[in-house]
Amino acid sequence: MQILKIQGGRRLVGQVKASGAKNAALPILAASLLTADDLVLHNVPDLTDVRTMLKLLEGMGVTVKRDGETVVLNAGRVVSTVAPYELVKTMRASILTLCPLVARFGHAEVSLPGGCAIGARPVDQHIKGLRLLGADVIIEHGYVKAKADRLEGAHLFTDMVTVTGTENLLMAAVLAKGTTVIENAAREPEVVDLIECLNAMGAKISGAGTSVLTIEGVDRLHGAEHSVIADRIEVGSFLIAGAMTQGDVLVTHCVPKQMEPILDKLREAGAQLDVGDDWIRVRMTGRPKSVNIRTAPHPGFPTDMQAQFMTLNCVAQGTGHVTETIFENRFMHVPELMRLGAQITIEGSTAIVTGVEGLTGAKIMATDLRASASLVIAALAAQGESTVDRIYHLDRGYESMESKLKALGAEITRENQ
Repeated sequence: MQILKIQGGRRLVGQVKASGAKNAALPILAASLLTADDLVLHNVPDLTDVRTMLKLLEGMGVTVKRDGETVVLNAGRVVSTVAPYELVKTMRASILTLCPLVARFGHAEVSLPGGCAIGARPVDQHIKGLRLLGADVIIEHGYVKAKADRLEGAHLFTDMVTVTGTENLLMAAVLAKGTTVIENAAREPEVVDLIECLNAMGAKISGAGTSVLTIEGVDRLHGAEHSVIADRIEVGSFLIAGAMTQGDVLVTHCVPKQMEPILDKLREAGAQLDVGDDWIRVRMTGRPKSVNIRTAPHPGFPTDMQAQFMTLNCVAQGTGHVTETIFENRFMHVPELMRLGAQITIEGSTAIVTGVEGLTGAKIMATDLRASASLVIAALAAQGESTVDRIYHLDRGYESMESKLKALGAEITRENQ
C-alpha cells in the first residue's frame, strides 16, 4: 500500500501539461474490438484503469503495442469474448466491451462491473438498448450474457442520461443492420471523442454533441488513427489546486471550450483566468469566495469536479452549497476534509460548506477517484504535514500527479507504507 506525504502551505507556480482523458480513452480502447485492422491511438494516459483495459483486451486476443502515449491495437485474432470478474471488478468501464463484442462476434459474456463506490450505477440501460437492437440478454452467475446473429437498428430512448450507456449502444449500433436513433443521449466531450474515432473507422454517426444520435449501420469498420482529447477533469483539478494555494498555474494542451461550467465557477470564486486556444492560466490572490455548485449532465456542472470545488469552498469566504444530483453516495470525502479542519454539514444531497481561514495537516484516506484528488488539493493548501492513504484510487485517473505537482513547487512524496 502506498501513501502520499504532503507538506502543505506552498504556493503552486509554473506550467503543467494536461494528459489524455481517461473517460475518453477507455471506450475508444474498447472500440478496437470492432475491427480486424490496426487502431492507432495517441495521447493515451498511463493510468491503472487504462492498463486494466489493455490487459482485458489482451486476454481476449487483442494485440497491444505501447510506445509512450501511443498505443496500437489489433483485434484480428480475438480468441475469447469473455470479460472475467477478476479484471472487471476493479473497473466499471469494462462493461464497454459488451456491445462491441456482440456487434462484431455475435456473443459476449461480461462480468457485472465494479469501480468506485460512489453510488448505484446499474447497467440496465445498456441491456435494455441491446435487447431493442435484437440481442438475447440474460444475467447469470454475475455475468451479462448476450448473443445475436446480427443486431438490427432500432429507436432507443434511455430512461436517464448515461455516458457509458450511450457509448456502449453507439458501438452496438455502428455494425447493426439499418438505422439506429439514440434519444436522451449523453453529450459529454468524451462521447463526442468516441464518435469522432468511430467515424474515422468508417462508422456513420451524426448528431455528436446533441441529445439525439443517428447511426447508419455499416457492414464493417476499418483501422484508423486518432488522438484522445485532453482530460478536462484533470485540468480542472490543477486549476483548483492553483487557486486554492493562491498560486499561478498554467495548464497546456487542453480544450478550454469544453470547460466553461468549471471556468465560470472559478471566475465566480474570484480567480483570474487567462484563456488561449489550448491553454488556461489561473491566478488567485487572497481567499476565494464561496460558490454554489449543482451537478448535472453535460453541459451542466460535472459531477467529477464536485469534490474539488467543495475543497475550494472549505477555505473560501462565506458559505457555499454543493448539491450532488448524479450519484447518491458521493460525499464520502466530507469526513476526511473535516479532519483537516473543514466545516461541512450535510442535508440530504447538499453539503453546506462554511469557509475557514485555513486548514491544518492530518492523516486522511482517499475513498474514490475524484475524492482522492480533492484530498490531495486540500493537503497542498493545509498548514503542516498530511498523509493521504489509499492513493490507488488516484492512480486510476490521474497520470503522475505527484510529479506534476512537484514541478509546480509542491512538497509531495510517494512512499510505501
